Amino acid sequence: MIRQAKGKTPRRPPPKKPSSNQKDPVGVYCRVRPLGAEDEECCIEVISSSTIQLHAPDGFKTNRNGEYKETQYSFKKVFGVSVSQMELFEYVAKPLVDDLIHGKNGLLFTYGVTGSGKTFTMTGSPGLGGLLPRSLDMIFNSIGPYQAKRYVFKTDDKNGMDVQSEVDALLERQRRDNNLSAPKSSSSRQKLDPEIADMIKPEEASKADGVDEDSSYGVFVSYIEIYNNYIYDLLEETQEDVIKPKPPQSKILREDQNHNMYVAGCMEVEVKSPEEAFQVFWRGQKKRKVANTRLNRESSRSHSVFIIKLAQAPLDADGDTILQDKNQVSVSQLCLVDLAGSERTGRTGAEGTRIREAGNINQSLLNLRTCIEILRENQMCGTNRMVPYRDSKVTHLFKNYFDGEGKVKMVVCVNPKADDYEETLLVMRFAEMTQEVEVARPVDRPICGFTPGRRHRNQAFKEELSRKLEERGGPINRDVSSVINHLVQSLPPLPSSELTDPHDDITLPRLIEALQNRYRIRQMMIEEYNKAANMMKSMLQELDGNLASKGDYIHEQNGKLAEKDKIIQNNKAEIERLEKKNKMQEHKIDILQKTTKIYEDDKRSLRHELDTRDQRLMREQSDKRRMEQRMHGVVTDTQHKWEKECERRVNAMQLEMQNKLWVKDEKLKQLKAIVTESKTPGRPEPPPQQTQPKRPSREERLPAKRSASPSPIPTTTPVRPLHRRSRSAGGEKWVDHKPSSNLDLGTVLQPVIPNAIQVSAPSEKALSKCDRYVLTHQEVASDGEIQTKLIKGEVIKTRGGGQAVQFTDIETLKQELTTVPSRKRRSSEGTPANGDRTDVEKRCSVALEMRAGSNMGPGYEHHGITKRRKP
Repeated sequence: MIRQAKGKTPRRPPPKKPSSNQKDPVGVYCRVRPLGAEDEECCIEVISSSTIQLHAPDGFKTNRNGEYKETQYSFKKVFGVSVSQMELFEYVAKPLVDDLIHGKNGLLFTYGVTGSGKTFTMTGSPGLGGLLPRSLDMIFNSIGPYQAKRYVFKTDDKNGMDVQSEVDALLERQRRDNNLSAPKSSSSRQKLDPEIADMIKPEEASKADGVDEDSSYGVFVSYIEIYNNYIYDLLEETQEDVIKPKPPQSKILREDQNHNMYVAGCMEVEVKSPEEAFQVFWRGQKKRKVANTRLNRESSRSHSVFIIKLAQAPLDADGDTILQDKNQVSVSQLCLVDLAGSERTGRTGAEGTRIREAGNINQSLLNLRTCIEILRENQMCGTNRMVPYRDSKVTHLFKNYFDGEGKVKMVVCVNPKADDYEETLLVMRFAEMTQEVEVARPVDRPICGFTPGRRHRNQAFKEELSRKLEERGGPINRDVSSVINHLVQSLPPLPSSELTDPHDDITLPRLIEALQNRYRIRQMMIEEYNKAANMMKSMLQELDGNLASKGDYIHEQNGKLAEKDKIIQNNKAEIERLEKKNKMQEHKIDILQKTTKIYEDDKRSLRHELDTRDQRLMREQSDKRRMEQRMHGVVTDTQHKWEKECERRVNAMQLEMQNKLWVKDEKLKQLKAIVTESKTPGRPEPPPQQTQPKRPSREERLPAKRSASPSPIPTTTPVRPLHRRSRSAGGEKWVDHKPSSNLDLGTVLQPVIPNAIQVSAPSEKALSKCDRYVLTHQEVASDGEIQTKLIKGEVIKTRGGGQAVQFTDIETLKQELTTVPSRKRRSSEGTPANGDRTDVEKRCSVALEMRAGSNMGPGYEHHGITKRRKP
């Protein structure tokens, strides 16, 4: 068998609701609980009627740097520890009850940490009634004379309300009374629980103003709890089975034809007095989930919602009975919510089921915070994020209130003890955020078209009729049968009509006379009745005329009102358009301001970068000029130095050539002497005349370059080498750097540098104390001898505060070994013995001494010059 596909039921469009552009912020109030006797430290201080200040307790650091910080939070109204329950009701709940009586919805819930006084604020105690009993008392004080009879209003189990006649209501009441096993007592006050008796003092009773007298009212209450995210009916009457008790059945949320959320299958009880209503509340309160924790002896483990529904229907045109039209029945409701307190399992010492309960409580409160945050973000930033109402039963049930179905108020209860400081901070932040959420203001209900004052006129007519009947000796009650009986009894009594004799002429005439008298009285009464009826008819006609004229006037005024409404609607549309345009312009201005700020930041950064580059360029230019000046000075010094070097080298070359020529001349002279001596052999020569050879000039005395083999000396007399002192023995300080690897040559003449600091390795400390620097360097020359070089320089200071050496001169010291050839002179025979002479060969080490600052540069050599002995 093929089953046909079931089509999806199309969703009906939402009803068109009159839009309201006016919005009101969520009213948030704060109530401070008195500090307990066992608590010593207080962390909350009331600054003003709308501001409180939180002090961090001792040992608690609110900042990472450990600073002590105080925070202030503002509310619509702050109630200190001395504020009574009556004052709290006057500010918070009384406006909501007044709106309820005038057909508007309201939502009031208490929020705070566990043990902060939420249940006391909502319920109260004997003599100190909370918001809930005072709201019920004000409702019945206001609508008491105008209540309809029981069961005239009847719920339709779809969040709607039906209305039925008084006869049907009487039958309904009799049927329900018969179904009850035990009859109820007529006085509800006799059955009051002593725990809830005398919650409100008579002098504290409140009453609403402006109650519509031409309507009849009915009050229905329901009480549910949300436990572990499940909804349970606390007023549901179940048959208790001691052997096998049945767990309570959870309820589901549904949406009515107006897209309002309600609890399907929830029991709604009609109540006729505040005592009866509070008795119903107390019956459900005993079923609520509470537990004993470390922080609260009776801690609520669920969110409780007490719903007060007020049904209101207008009277008919006569003002006597309720109009039998369901569409004319308006239903308003007030929800009083006692939220379970947020808690930390570590502080409450919860285990097992209590941990699961605390987790569900905290999760539902977190969902409430999330919905408030997204609502605030959508309103302030213009976003259109979806609000997650369905994540929790609490937010899903009351989503219509945040969408504009009624006013929303919240009482934040706080405990000033120091242990609750961290949780109180979170509560304050949530309350501060909630105040920024705006809810659309509910619209007023439409006005009924009947003439106002119908009930009053009907009562006045009945009172006048009773007065007339009383004047005529009739009954003053309003029962028609009793009035007729009284009229019959007011006629003259009939005489005895018993006939004992056919010829009795007395009884019949007496009866005829009595009947005629009664007829005459009846005619008089009919005439009076007709007169009264005509008078009443004329009065009614006059009233109808006045009513018609007033109706025309009202119709005319309604036409003008409609024109005004059109003008107002056009103005509202224009205002909305201008507001949207204004918002768009503000958005564009914000974008332009942000763009301008970005451009200004870029401009400042570029200008800063340009200034930095200009400074860098100027610094580089100054460095370039300084470098050019320095290089120009270095080039000039180098040019001057090389000019001197060239001149010195030319002079040195000339001296070297002169020395070579002098050496050759000396060799030629020696050769000539040898040749001359060899030409006269055997002839004894007289001893040669010792003549003093001519001493060469200074240029001639300069030694020639040392050769590989020693050159002969013309005389056998050893010469004393000459030496000269350097001309640099001034006041300058020198650093004499002699490495430890240098060898001691053992020469007689050594370089002497006065006023010098001798070091084996240069150091910054030694260089900082001196002006000049000399390095003694030894190396092996090409002829195999050790050659010593004196490398000189100037010590200059660097920019970094150190020292540097600029080398300016090099002096070379060479060591030569001069040998004199031995030669024997032949003597004649006649020559005395002392005439033989033997040439003495001597060797002399020639050393060179040069002072710093000498004019001699690199490449100069000093030679020792032989001196002849005197005879």
